[in-house]
Amino acid sequence: MLDLPGHPVIDKTALVGGCLRLPVRIDARRLADEVAALPTALWGSTGGRVGVHRNAEALFLRGYAPAQGALPIEDREPLALVPYAREIIEKLIPAPPQRCLLARLPGGVSIDPHIDRAPYFAKTLRLHFPIESHEHVHMIAGELTYLMRPGESWVLNNSSPHAVWNADPERSRTHMICDFLPTPELLQLLAAGDRNLGRYDETVDRHFATHAAG
Repeated sequence: MLDLPGHPVIDKTALVGGCLRLPVRIDARRLADEVAALPTALWGSTGGRVGVHRNAEALFLRGYAPAQGALPIEDREPLALVPYAREIIEKLIPAPPQRCLLARLPGGVSIDPHIDRAPYFAKTLRLHFPIESHEHVHMIAGELTYLMRPGESWVLNNSSPHAVWNADPERSRTHMICDFLPTPELLQLLAAGDRNLGRYDETVDRHFATHAAG
């Protein structure tokens, strides 16, 4: 099972709650342009992810999908093609980056509620950087729904139930998703973040109840 020996488990419920927005802005257009310029041949697979993630395309910038085993957490070749993405994870966020990927969810597709259970996930903080999104993408953490906009930086409690629904059949959603080891500087950003942006959405709740039943 994936682990980071020597690193403590994080109390994400206390630090994050369900989901919080960091006081950190990125240049959304610059990042989107870099990702759009990536060779098409790099896309088209799940990047080794399985289970609930099988409906999403993925491109790993650092490390490998957990299903591929305890492989080294190292830079992958595509990272050299996105220098601004590297700047974000290595300089803008004051913490050591671990696994990092680009995840693209097609229109009309869901990732069902799940928990990331390996010890690795209990010891890292998962950040989302929206690249391509819209108002009909619902990120669910616990029982609340969050709207993540390009240019923003979010922390998701992936040690509790979470899911996502792209309710627009015509538009995709792309996020850069990176795990970081906690540092005092990153924890200060979390403390200054906004964790009161979630809302209950009956339509979203009904979608997942129907989806699970079907």
